[in-house]
Amino acid sequence: MTPYAVASPTPTSVAEVIARMEAILHPLAGTDGVACFTRLYLDVTEGVQAQLGALTFADPPFIADLDVRFANLYFDAVDDAAKPGGTVPRAWVPLFEARGRRGVAPLQFAIAGMNAHINRDLPLAVVASCRHAGVAPEEGSPQHADYLLINRLLATVEARIKEQYLSGWLHRLDRAVHRVHRLDDIVAMWNIDRARDAAWTNAEALWKLRDDPELTTRYVATLDRSVGLAGRALLTPADTWVGRLGRFLHLG
Repeated sequence: MTPYAVASPTPTSVAEVIARMEAILHPLAGTDGVACFTRLYLDVTEGVQAQLGALTFADPPFIADLDVRFANLYFDAVDDAAKPGGTVPRAWVPLFEARGRRGVAPLQFAIAGMNAHINRDLPLAVVASCRHAGVAPEEGSPQHADYLLINRLLATVEARIKEQYLSGWLHRLDRAVHRVHRLDDIVAMWNIDRARDAAWTNAEALWKLRDDPELTTRYVATLDRSVGLAGRALLTPADTWVGRLGRFLHLG
């Protein structure tokens, strides 16, 4: 069994989601790719929670339900990866396969996890929450307005966390020596607003297909594969000699 297998009941609240993330992180090395993403996810979740009181939602139960369903899809992937012969969704395979790969920056692991979670899992969570609430995922709906409020909040939290990943004297030296850095390309490939907009559109498409199980399965499988391909690109090593030297000397 892998070290991030965590025996835990399915979270049913944001507080339980945070506790599950902390439990996943506890046994993992800081450089583990799964830890890099989980740490980012935990930071984002806590950052969003801290600011939620300043926002007024049209449908608070929908947002709370969506947060929990969304997180549980990641926990399902973690559990599947921990089982002998477990079937990890193809969108998540690149992160779990590359979690110990040298030359991949922590920010790359974090973005690759967001790629899988938002582009693959979020449309499924939106549809499930809409079914639960008895509403459709339509633009202009109260639920979509709440979703866009979260977008703006996430963009602020994401920018702060990216800065944390890209700070430190070793990183500044690396950027001074390597003016053109592959990590710039990786960061430029990712935009949380665009990803969440695409996720909502995919949720709308899945909603239209909800009475056709066969076509829904094919649509999700295609989405899963395409997100997985993007994940592999995001995890292409962006190492430099400064980074390798820092690891050799155990510097940060």
